[in-house]
Amino acid sequence: MGKTMRSAVVAVGSAIVFTGVVAVPAGAVEGGVSFSRVAVNGGKPIVVGVKEEVEVPAVFRMTTKLKYRSGPTVFPYRGKTDRGDTLHSAVITSDCKVVDRAKGICDFEEWLYIDPRNLDFGNEDAGTWKTAARVFLPHDGQDIDDMNLPLQVRRATRVTADASPEPVAAGKTITVTGRVTRANWDTHTYQGYAGRTVSLQFKAAGTSSYTTVKKATSNSTGALKTTVKATRPGTWRWTYYGNTTSGAKSSTGDYVAVR
Repeated sequence: MGKTMRSAVVAVGSAIVFTGVVAVPAGAVEGGVSFSRVAVNGGKPIVVGVKEEVEVPAVFRMTTKLKYRSGPTVFPYRGKTDRGDTLHSAVITSDCKVVDRAKGICDFEEWLYIDPRNLDFGNEDAGTWKTAARVFLPHDGQDIDDMNLPLQVRRATRVTADASPEPVAAGKTITVTGRVTRANWDTHTYQGYAGRTVSLQFKAAGTSSYTTVKKATSNSTGALKTTVKATRPGTWRWTYYGNTTSGAKSSTGDYVAVR
């Protein structure tokens, strides 16, 4: 089922059969199905680490009065809709929630799974994918449509932060270090991410939001280091905002008391 996830298994709810349906000829690609209201992962990038299988929620609407034998599903693909690469290790689709029985309209929920440990999954799979919707019809027929919906699949990043000394006298220098690493899907490890512009952010004690104070660039091992003046107590963190192949991430905050 595609280069990246050959072991994909589709598990689906039971099909709803509307009255007046007709079967299609063997091998035919039927055009009597339409998909709409497709949303995958709430429109957010799909961020994948190195070990944990990722569950990606999706919703969509299908309109058809044809009988179908399995599906429907929506999924990421590259290349051609009917013979390109797909990106899922398993898909679970809910039963039809009937919207309009006379018109054959159903709403579906879906849970798509991506396993970074799959042998066919690698760093080249980061970036932009397209979205297809498909339903399998009787006698090996199917309807598969390009939904004109790009999906971003990104390698997870990790960021750490350490601010010292703790506590510190007002007006003295605080040194904030850290490291930004990125998932390597080929080796299943996190490796230093060099040359990244990362924001140093501060949240004053008694407040609820962070403000960017300055920026730093990670070195060849992903290490970060900068200095700031201590003015008031609060929490320091590093935030990396990601790019087209790498996810955004903030470190855990490190509180520094100022006396």
